[in-house]
Amino acid sequence: MAISRKTLQKIAGASDIELSKNKYPMESNTLAKKSSSGVEEAQYTFCDACNGVPMCGIEYFMKDGIVTRMNGWPGFPTSSLCSKAYGTLQRLYHPNRLKYPMKRTKPKGSSDPGFVRISWDEAYDLIVKNLNQIKEKYGPHAAFFYVGDPKEPRAAVQRLANLYGSVNYGTESSTGCRMGSQIAELLTYGFETLGSPPNDKTKSMLVWGTNPAYSSDPADWKNLLQAKERGVKFIVVDPRVTPTASVLADIHIQPKPNTMAALASGMMHVIFKENLHDEGFCNKWINGIDELKEYVKGFPPEKAAEIAQVPAQQIIDAARLYATNTPGGMKLSSQGTTHNTNAANNHRSILMIPAICGYLDVPGGVEKPTNPMEGMAGPHWGGDLPPKFTYREKTIANKAHRLDNERTPAWAEMMVPVQTSYLPEWVEEGKVKAFLGWGFNVMIWAQTHEYQKALDKLDFAMAVDYFFRPWTHNHVDLVLPVAVNFERQAPFGIHGRTLHGRNAITPIGEAREDWKIALDIGVRLGYAEECFNGDVIAACNDILKMWDTSYDELNKNLVKGVSIPPKQKNAFKKYEKGMMRGDGKPGFPTPSGKVEAVSMVLQKHGNVALPEYKEGLKTSEEFPLLLVSGSRIPYITHSKWREDSPWLFELQKEPLLMVHPQDAAKREIQKDDAIRVTSPWGEIEVKANPTIMMVQGAVGMMHGWAEANVNALVPRQFDPISGYAPYKEVPCEIKKV
Repeated sequence: MAISRKTLQKIAGASDIELSKNKYPMESNTLAKKSSSGVEEAQYTFCDACNGVPMCGIEYFMKDGIVTRMNGWPGFPTSSLCSKAYGTLQRLYHPNRLKYPMKRTKPKGSSDPGFVRISWDEAYDLIVKNLNQIKEKYGPHAAFFYVGDPKEPRAAVQRLANLYGSVNYGTESSTGCRMGSQIAELLTYGFETLGSPPNDKTKSMLVWGTNPAYSSDPADWKNLLQAKERGVKFIVVDPRVTPTASVLADIHIQPKPNTMAALASGMMHVIFKENLHDEGFCNKWINGIDELKEYVKGFPPEKAAEIAQVPAQQIIDAARLYATNTPGGMKLSSQGTTHNTNAANNHRSILMIPAICGYLDVPGGVEKPTNPMEGMAGPHWGGDLPPKFTYREKTIANKAHRLDNERTPAWAEMMVPVQTSYLPEWVEEGKVKAFLGWGFNVMIWAQTHEYQKALDKLDFAMAVDYFFRPWTHNHVDLVLPVAVNFERQAPFGIHGRTLHGRNAITPIGEAREDWKIALDIGVRLGYAEECFNGDVIAACNDILKMWDTSYDELNKNLVKGVSIPPKQKNAFKKYEKGMMRGDGKPGFPTPSGKVEAVSMVLQKHGNVALPEYKEGLKTSEEFPLLLVSGSRIPYITHSKWREDSPWLFELQKEPLLMVHPQDAAKREIQKDDAIRVTSPWGEIEVKANPTIMMVQGAVGMMHGWAEANVNALVPRQFDPISGYAPYKEVPCEIKKV
């Protein structure tokens, strides 16, 4: 995709671009050089469009200080770029990008916040002054640190929070994304997994609540297609008729939203009744197997079918197909199964299906990597890691001061980030006085206005972002401009055991890397040594030394990356060999040492310990439909890439509600009609999009449209284990305007 320099200068607002000098020191030799020869120079960075950290590799080209074109990074583990990746180039040169720090001059609640440009020194002085005052008056835990999207600042911001002394650090994932499924996995298996890619040993796949054709990287989707060609049998469970279901499914089950545990229990009923389970594994390695068998006896296929509103024979066929085509793999959603009032146990019930079949950590099944990167708490930067760099010991030492201890105690025990759903209550109770947010969007929360009001009541709130977002930033005191993916070097990339560095062009205006901002604040708080005097490369080197390498080595091997050799041979059934637990004993890394159908952690905190079905929010004559918030489409990730990238905004310029054609016809609604969507908790106006992709009785749309915030319809009624809101089970009605 080639664009003329004249066009890019026009897009960028050339008078505001300052590409010729750095606005802050960067100790690295990989800064992309400004070419004066008219020759294009290849550079490398990562795309941050899909929330993976990092996801796909970008090779881009510089000419006369302007990025002129881009394509996939040759040889990178994931480099098949989609429209969202190309949209990052237009974001780079968008005329409305934030370029300078801005301070509020009018009281909160004013129609015009009166933001004015200030210097970085003034901005940092304001932050430090407020943080010191709050620490002195209320203690450090009254300051809440938060990272939204992109996830890349997490390690640096968590380090800052712990240095300051606050244990109260949260993320968008601890609000409504990956960590709701992660806690279910940790409670059940003791390790996190959404499943494993199918390989030549895999005979069946259970794909539940996810649409990899839209939400995964292209290599992942290609692998699934190749597995289908090899004869792997696919069961796809999703209320929608997605490309994944259409292309892959041998059996496509379309359940009513929030009936996952009933459907999974029905499948397990069949597997146990017909003796299709792995009796040896179940008896030796599942805690509470007898209780689970007894519980699912109450879910014969006919009852499960009635609850899930699917044919009973589908449940029987799916159970038989999965349990007899052995081994079976699994691919679950990071959030599609957990946005409901029974979030954790819904997901745990699905996890038990491959467990009772004996498919855990066997070739072709749900494999646990033998050689994850040493020193990391998860597979990539999306986790809250690495523990040593982020001062995990301080998080543990300050555990008693976590704000979520009382309302979600199991979450507080299992997860590092604090569950943020209860922020309004904590502000009202005087427990939170400051909020420091990187890339946060209030529309992620159910009943958004409650969080806006909470921000208005704080002594101090700041936001770090690419653009000014009125629905969020009108409620803070300070807005800081952040560098985009072409303009930053931290963090480096981790794909399996291969590390990649990246180039960085000079940020536009006075934008700074998000890691740089976090480190600079730490320096001014008195932690210069711990914050590497604000040097992001030195911070990266502090992590890289765990693997006896450095950013210089990454620079020398920029295109191919640096591979860290594994320390042991690949192995399976590691639970039998003492390779899963930190103490070296056989078993799974759970309190019982087994897969926990009955969770000992949940028992301890008085939660339902079996993965039981619980009826969700009920429809009624007034609200007969169920609303699913947050479904993805290929070219936009939630609230990103709309006004930020006009190219992508052209693909969908207004919020659309997907509705089954029969539900639309019943209400005399046609395509593009203006309709009002109403729930007991709010209403919005959108355009209708009748489509067979939606199951009858349900409607769905993406979240993040400021003019039609779907999460304004979602109640603040939370799963007691995860603290997640019911984004995907909201009773509603639609009516033509």
